[in-house]
Amino acid sequence: MLDACAELVDEVGYEGLTTTLLAERAEVAIGSVYQFFPDKRAIVQALTLRTMESYLQRLDARFASDDLTDWWDGVDAAIDEYITMHRTVPGFRTLHFGDVVDLHLLDEQRDNNGVIADQLARVLTERFGLTDGPRLRFILEIAVEAADALIKLAFRRQPEGDERVLDEAKALIREYLHRQVQASGRAVEAADAVGAGGTGESADGAAPAGPSAAPVAVDAG
Repeated sequence: MLDACAELVDEVGYEGLTTTLLAERAEVAIGSVYQFFPDKRAIVQALTLRTMESYLQRLDARFASDDLTDWWDGVDAAIDEYITMHRTVPGFRTLHFGDVVDLHLLDEQRDNNGVIADQLARVLTERFGLTDGPRLRFILEIAVEAADALIKLAFRRQPEGDERVLDEAKALIREYLHRQVQASGRAVEAADAVGAGGTGESADGAAPAGPSAAPVAVDAG
């Protein structure tokens, strides 16, 4: 039934979707639909949760196989997978992660993109050893919102996504993340300088923290 739902929303949209159409496409009795789902919103919610699980599995596989140097490379990979799902997963370019139905379809307390940012923070923490915290989640939520809006624009402009818009989206997010990392790196250097009595060295006499320390510092919260 979920596969039938994905096909139908691409054909008729969420507003055009009905339980009767779903039953016909899935070749089941209408009573069988209501046995599992009280209405079409519940069906779409189940489909969206399945899609999110698939997205996270894709990220796990990508992180395991790719040579990703820094955590913002992981965000770049997440954007690539998001674009790929628009092109290959039935229903995704229509529903995304449920915004067309309800901004809180995935969670009653947080909007859908906030949930995705939380999940992305978890994956990045596991892959790069970052310390999770409010700052990291805030940065990722901004990145997710910006990327989502631009990717939607790209697929409104062209059925397979306007490559110019997609390239700009990735460049914008990468620049934003680099800027956040650099700002955090400066904060670390300032803290080290204070600890060393304003000498510009760390408390143990070492040189100030360089860019390699910044990814950890950015999520200090």
